[in-house]
Amino acid sequence: MRYLQCVALAFASAAIASASDVASLTKETFPDFIKENDLALLEFFAPWCGHCKALAPEYEEAATTLKEKKIALAKVDCTEEADLCQSFGVEGYPTLKVFRGPENISPYSGARKAPAIVSYMTKQSLPAVSVLTKDTLEDFKTADKVVLVAYFDAEDKTSNATFNTVAEKLRDDYLFGASNDAALAKAEGVSFPSVVLYKSFDEGKAIFPDAFDTEVIEKFAKTASIPLIGEVGPETYAGYMATGIPLAYIFAETPEERTTLAEALKPVAEKHRGAISFATIDAKAFGAHAGNLNLDADKFPAFAIQNTVDNKKYPFDQSVEITEASINKFVQQYVDGKVEPSIKSEPIPEKQEGPVQIVVAHNYDDIVLDDKKDVLIEFYAPWCGHCKALAPKYDILAGLYADAGHNDKVTIAKVDATLNDVPDEIQGFPTIKLYKAGDKKNPVTYNGSRSIEDLIKFVKENGQHEVEVTYDENAAASPEAEKPIAESLAKQAEAATESVKSAAEEVSETVSSKVAEATETAAAVEDHDEL
Repeated sequence: MRYLQCVALAFASAAIASASDVASLTKETFPDFIKENDLALLEFFAPWCGHCKALAPEYEEAATTLKEKKIALAKVDCTEEADLCQSFGVEGYPTLKVFRGPENISPYSGARKAPAIVSYMTKQSLPAVSVLTKDTLEDFKTADKVVLVAYFDAEDKTSNATFNTVAEKLRDDYLFGASNDAALAKAEGVSFPSVVLYKSFDEGKAIFPDAFDTEVIEKFAKTASIPLIGEVGPETYAGYMATGIPLAYIFAETPEERTTLAEALKPVAEKHRGAISFATIDAKAFGAHAGNLNLDADKFPAFAIQNTVDNKKYPFDQSVEITEASINKFVQQYVDGKVEPSIKSEPIPEKQEGPVQIVVAHNYDDIVLDDKKDVLIEFYAPWCGHCKALAPKYDILAGLYADAGHNDKVTIAKVDATLNDVPDEIQGFPTIKLYKAGDKKNPVTYNGSRSIEDLIKFVKENGQHEVEVTYDENAAASPEAEKPIAESLAKQAEAATESVKSAAEEVSETVSSKVAEATETAAAVEDHDEL
């Protein structure tokens, strides 16, 4: 009997495997698959990758749904097809890319849940702006959680061009449609030219109140698409960060308490709508994030405001009860500039030991924003395996500039982003940025390999001083540290999976990398496991 059960299970497993709507590709089958599918999403993965395992059922579900839309999903095992993966610049797992033929390739920047994948790829299958009629408008309104529809005269070339520019830029995030039907616009309560954002929550729609302008419409889309009081989580965090307006967190441990607090604070959220986003957050799952906002991570409920532009934090006094009146007063004081930000910082080092400059919150401006120097800074976490692997190479890099006498032009620095508040919202470790001399407002994020040669090249090509140093790999580098990806897959599989980029290029599937680390929830991490 047990034998028969085993046989039955084996057949069932085989049936499930054969029924997969996700194609498995090799270097031999890859070219034909791309030619046969005008639009496809490919996952480059490794069998040992925890995030890949978490993605698998979501990816399969999305493939089944998208099959009806003639959108194909496939996967490539990079432990078997290392050359194929390297040819597409795969540096970590899982990496997802959208293919429109062999030459038109773009990174997938959506969340890693089936509905998000379906939504993202559906947007990719449509034109940037869909032409709508009275027969298609109603279906289009409900095609996604948020859609934007412009109503303007067919001869209004300026409004048409403006709306198309916005649509091209934000097409990964929203569906865009347009109609030249004046009667249809009137039925929707607007006149030419207008933009209406339809949403499946709150009041159902929002009407753009200003004259057509690219930047103003973009801001409207990002703010009006956010619920009055939403929920911060893996799939929404990046969206809140992208709005460019402060985010007010309401921490509570139970769904019932979050609902009660959200209801109580609705008048405050309504008062500041468009200026401050309000959202509840699960204190049990993401309570450690309270610590990142300089709150006591063991005392809930709690409230804090984070400025998403400069990353300053404003925690509400946890000894005071959270009520509509107390929060209304606190938020108004914040708006009026009467609340000082809370700054977390390690002590400033009495002496800088070694070639890498140690940065803390209290000396950040003095070192990083030194306008005379190109400053390369690593934002790291002590628990980050990739940061530990980078450390000896980063020390060598700093030593090269010091030994060559370039300390007056180039600074190599690092900061523990878990113990120090920094101006940027860091969504992955390590994150490396170059602050160019004479242009500190536009730092350049490093996205290359973590080899010393590539870091030297990055500093030369992006720095104001264009300083170049020479590195002798044979003399200074550990052979293991510089092995090609294909030769070191097994050892890299043991590395911690802390990198959580954006939300960054790929923009976010995590409340923040710090939240993910503290809660030890691999499924909440947005970015791939870096090699």
